[in-house]
Amino acid sequence: MTDGRAFRKSWGAELVGDGTRFRLWAPGQRRLLLRCNGSDHTMDRDADGWFEVTLPGIGAGARYAFVLEDGRVVPDPAARAQDGDVHGASVVTDPKVFSWSPWQGRPWHEAVILELHIGTFTPEGTFRAAIERLPHLAETGITAIEIMPVAQFAGNRGWGYDGVLPYAPHPAYGSPDDLKALVDACHGHGLMVLLDVVYNHFGPEGSYLSAYAPDFFDADRQTPWGSAIAYGRDPVRRFFIENALYWMEEFHMDGLRLDAVDHVRDASDPELLVSIAQQVRARFPDAHLTTEDNRNITSLHQRDDHGRPRLYSAEWNDDFHNVAHVIATGETEGYYADFAEDRWGKFARALAQGFVWQGEAMPVTGIAHGEPSAHLPPLAFVDFLQNHDQTGNRALGERLLALSSRDKVRALMTIHLLSPHVPLMFMGEEWGETRPFAFFTDFHGDLAQAVRDGRRREFAGFGAFQDSAARQAIPDPNDPATFAASRIDWDRAASAEGRDWLAFTRGLLALRRTWVAPHLAGAGGHAGQVLLARDGLIAVDWQLDGARLSLRANLSDRAADLPPAAGTCFAGRPGVLEPDAVALWSERAS
Repeated sequence: MTDGRAFRKSWGAELVGDGTRFRLWAPGQRRLLLRCNGSDHTMDRDADGWFEVTLPGIGAGARYAFVLEDGRVVPDPAARAQDGDVHGASVVTDPKVFSWSPWQGRPWHEAVILELHIGTFTPEGTFRAAIERLPHLAETGITAIEIMPVAQFAGNRGWGYDGVLPYAPHPAYGSPDDLKALVDACHGHGLMVLLDVVYNHFGPEGSYLSAYAPDFFDADRQTPWGSAIAYGRDPVRRFFIENALYWMEEFHMDGLRLDAVDHVRDASDPELLVSIAQQVRARFPDAHLTTEDNRNITSLHQRDDHGRPRLYSAEWNDDFHNVAHVIATGETEGYYADFAEDRWGKFARALAQGFVWQGEAMPVTGIAHGEPSAHLPPLAFVDFLQNHDQTGNRALGERLLALSSRDKVRALMTIHLLSPHVPLMFMGEEWGETRPFAFFTDFHGDLAQAVRDGRRREFAGFGAFQDSAARQAIPDPNDPATFAASRIDWDRAASAEGRDWLAFTRGLLALRRTWVAPHLAGAGGHAGQVLLARDGLIAVDWQLDGARLSLRANLSDRAADLPPAAGTCFAGRPGVLEPDAVALWSERAS
């Protein structure tokens, strides 16, 4: 066992010697008090707006907050823990008390990711309860979990993307040490841990930064969530760069997934996204960093001369999901409209080259979108058939099995899990979960009503919800029953149908370990080639490291004979493919 590590932050409370240093950037204040364990202490202000005081004899467990000039008492935005909700006092913690087991990490080419939400992953909804389920994941063939954001947000229930205290694990899930115990247990089962972090906005309740640091925001630029963050200012940059380093250092995360980075707009050189990756990689060279970015850009994911990521390891590939969803369900409303025409060509392009849209004008908007992506290696793309967004942002939160046939979903899962891209599944997908995953929050009063009305108004343009009565059937995000109904059903995993799905998933992941993963680490760009893509028939080859991987898929409603492939057929059967049948070959270099 090894002792825990402490990351020294610029913001907040840090143990120093026999006391604690408290520091806050509050350029909008002339005077600031620190209230600690019931006593007030004057803080010193420098010319840049930093307030600081060190109190001897104050250690872990102390409760503290900052008192503004107008008398408001606010928490530490960089608190490691809170004494209650987001409006209450913060707590001094000692990160070094946790004892860690040794862990050497795993390489990116072995990644098979399961995305999970702590609150709905188990009946208890806690970090500690999740530990009990880890053997199931490891036995299935999962090699990494990606945890939806855990930064503390208002209330107890939520997806985590409305966090306001980015350094404090959400107390409804457990303490900071409980999260560390989960990470340590994952490592003991050979599982990497990736954490979803949100640097594009703060939630609508519980953030007080604008009250004392209005310069934290750029009032001239708006985002879907309010005023944009002023990433070019040094204290603001430190806040986010240090947050990334903090999760890696103190919680031994194997990597981070940065949410909606297209809204992290920064004219600095280097921009914040580059600085985060550079500083994380300088300290943790083997970190696995991924992004969600609807711009379809490639500059953040370039490789060096040795094929290693310069900045980010991979991009969440929404294009793959969107065209696969159109194929599975026939839905063409909303953003799916851009993937309806020539869906087979688009699907094959996503498999071979990564993005579907690489600079062409999209049909709905007529605007050119994306950049060429074929030069990136297969490992630069994280593909998924389901995730929290693509499930929970549906009006009713339906899973794919509620929208498509069993055979079609199995065919697409075979392609998904055996392609050379990095596969991500959503919790329960491995056993064919059918419970919905809805959008849920824990707001109250006017904010709760605004969220409820906004949710229903969002779907008014969809055919199934143009009638106001139909929109009333959309679950109320603030109803505890909406949250409860989103918990995955572990009993289904033990049912006959669940066991059958699990055997199917485990079989595919075993084939991936043997036939695909060993040839990914050295695979370069321009690996994929589309041989056929029409009328439900797909033929794609990839030249990997020491092997050629060939995919033949019949997603039509009739039997078909596809172009032959060389090598060993390790999945499916060669010859004429029946409807919704998939076969893969591997031809290894001699």
